[in-house]
Amino acid sequence: MGISDDTGRGHAAIAACAEFHRRSLEDREAFWREEARLVDWREPFAQVLDHSRPPFARWFVGGTTNLCHNAVDRHLAERGGQAALIYISTETGQSQTYSYAQLHDEVNRCAAMLKARGVSRGDRVLIYMPMIAEAVFAMLACVRIGAIHSVVFGGFAPASLATRIDDARPALLFTADAGMRAGRTIPYKPLVDEALRIARHPPRHVILVNRGLDPGLSMQAPRDVDFAAARAEHAGANVPCEWLESSEPSYILYTSGTTGQPKGVQRDTGGYTVALASSMRRIFALAPGETMFTTSDIGWVVGHSYIVYGPLLNGSPTILYEGLPIRPDPGIWWKIVAEHRARTMFTSPTAIRVLKKQDPSYMKRHDLSSLRYLFLAGEPLDEPTARWAADTLGVPVVDNYWQTETGWPILSAQPGVADTPRKFGSASFPVYGYDVKLVDGATGADAAAGEKGVLTIAPPLPPGCMSTVWGNDERYVSTYYATVPGRQLYSTFDWATRDADGYYFLLGRTDDVINVAGHRIGTREIEEAVQGHAGIAEVAVVGVQDPIKGQVPVAFAVVRDPSRIADADGIAAMQQEVMQTVDRELGAIARPACVHFVTLLPKTRSGKLLRRSIQALAEGRDPGDLTTIEDPGALDQIRAALAGS
Repeated sequence: MGISDDTGRGHAAIAACAEFHRRSLEDREAFWREEARLVDWREPFAQVLDHSRPPFARWFVGGTTNLCHNAVDRHLAERGGQAALIYISTETGQSQTYSYAQLHDEVNRCAAMLKARGVSRGDRVLIYMPMIAEAVFAMLACVRIGAIHSVVFGGFAPASLATRIDDARPALLFTADAGMRAGRTIPYKPLVDEALRIARHPPRHVILVNRGLDPGLSMQAPRDVDFAAARAEHAGANVPCEWLESSEPSYILYTSGTTGQPKGVQRDTGGYTVALASSMRRIFALAPGETMFTTSDIGWVVGHSYIVYGPLLNGSPTILYEGLPIRPDPGIWWKIVAEHRARTMFTSPTAIRVLKKQDPSYMKRHDLSSLRYLFLAGEPLDEPTARWAADTLGVPVVDNYWQTETGWPILSAQPGVADTPRKFGSASFPVYGYDVKLVDGATGADAAAGEKGVLTIAPPLPPGCMSTVWGNDERYVSTYYATVPGRQLYSTFDWATRDADGYYFLLGRTDDVINVAGHRIGTREIEEAVQGHAGIAEVAVVGVQDPIKGQVPVAFAVVRDPSRIADADGIAAMQQEVMQTVDRELGAIARPACVHFVTLLPKTRSGKLLRRSIQALAEGRDPGDLTTIEDPGALDQIRAALAGS
C-alpha cells in the first residue's frame, strides 16, 4: 500500500518526522535537554545521559524531581479548579469528577496514611485494586513520598499475588473489598488474605477501600485499616514532596517471562516523567486542558502511563472507567467521549473487535466531533479492524506499538511532530529516541526492506524505558541483550517487517509469551499452573490466533491416570478441574481457551518440546521440519485432539 497523499504533503510530513527522529539520535544531549523543559526540576541535572556502563543508561543525572509534583502540584495555580480525574463506573452507576485541587487534597490524605504507618522513601507499596479513584490516589501518594509502587492487576490469583509480594517485599498493601465485572461482584479481600497467608514476606499493613460490595468482608485488626476512617483522620494533611534523584525508582510493574518467574520492570523517575510529558505533545497531540480517555486497567502499563501519569503531567483531564465497552449498551464509550468532549482516545484492538460484532448504529449515536484521534495498541492491529474503526467512527486511527518494558511507544505516527499518512495494519515509524534495528534473529545481520526480522533497539534506550529488572541486573542483561548474535541489542521478541516507505508491520512474538487481549502471559507460567493439578503429568501450552483477542492459550496435557478421561463425562470433568486449577494459581485471565488430552507430547530426540509445531497445527498451518521428532505419533494425537474439538 503506497502513500495515499498525492499532494506531496504526505512525503513532506514523513521527511519532517524522519528529521526529528534523526536529531533525537545524533544529538541526544541537546534533544533531551530541550524535552526536559516540560518538567519541573528542584535541582537541575548535571548530565543528560550517562551511558558509561552499557546497556544500562541513566538519564538527567543529578537532577531532582518528583512525579506527583509534576502531575498535580504544579498545575494548582493555573488550573486548580479544573477537572483532573473523571471517574465513571457503569458497574456501580457512580461517577465523580475531581479537580486538581481536590485531587491534591486526596493524594495528601493518602500520603499521610502511608507516612503514619512508617512508609518512607524507597519502601515498596503493593496496590491490588479495581478501577476506582482511590487506586489513583494511592499511586500518586506513593511517588509523592518517594515510595515505590507495584500495581498488580486485580484479576491475578493469590499464588501470583504472593509471588509478586515476595519479590517486591512491600511494607504496605492497598486493596478493596471487591471489584465488579459485567455486573458480577469479585471479592478481593479473600484473595489478598490467602496471598498474605502463603507469602514469605507479607506487608505489615493493609489499607482497604470498603465499597460495600462484599457483605462477607472480614477485617483482621490491627493489620487491616479502613481507608475511609484513615482518610477522615488525615483531613487537611499537607505532605511535602520527596525530591528524588532522576534515576531513583518510581515503580515496579511485573511482566510475564519465559521462565515462569515474572520480571519486575523497574522504572526511573526523571526519565519517565520527561518521556511521558513529551509523548503527550509529540505523539498524542494533546494540549493542556484537553481530555484523554484511555480504556485500559491501572494494572497494566497503558494504565500507568496514559490513564494516570501522562495526562496529568500534561494538565489534561483523564477518564478512569470501570466497566465493559458493551454495558449498558455498545455505545457507552462514545457516550462518554461526547459528554466529556474527549480529544484523544486510547484503547485496544481487542476492544474494537468486540464492538465490531455489535450493531454499528451504536457507534454513530453520539456526537464524536471532539475526538481528534483514536490510538490503538496492545497487540498487532489487523488492517480490516483498523479500517472498520476509522470508517465507522470517522476518526483517524493511530496504531502504535510498545511494551511494559518501554513505558511509552516504540513505533507510532507522531501527529504532534508531523501528521504523516497512515497505513492500515502498520504502526508507522520508530518514535524519536528509539534507535530501532530490524535484524535476522539467526545471524544478527540487518534485515532489508520487505524481509522479516526481529525488532530490536540499539542502546541506550531512551528516557522512560525500564532501567533494570527489580533486584536483578544480570537478568536484565541476559534476558534483553543477549539474544542477537554478535550484537548488544535490546530485543522486543517481536517479528516485524519494514516496507519500502519505512513503515513497520508487526507479525507476532518470537518467544513463548502470548498476547491475550493486550495482556502478556508466559506459556511457561500457564504450564506450571496446569501442572498444579495432581492428575496432570505433563503439559504444553501454546498461543493460538483468535479473531477477537488476538491470541488465546490452548493446553495439551498428559493425564497420569488415563481412566479418568475414558469417556466424555470424564474428559469434561477433568477439563473443568484443570481450568479451576489455573484460575486458582494464576487467575481467570490465564485460563486456557481449551484443554486437550493426549498420551504423549511431540518432542525432539533430545527432549525439547516442539511447541512451534503444536502451535502450527492448532492454527491450521504446516508444522515445519520434523526430522528431529522422537515419535511422529505424538503429532498425530495433536491432530486428532484438534479435529475432535
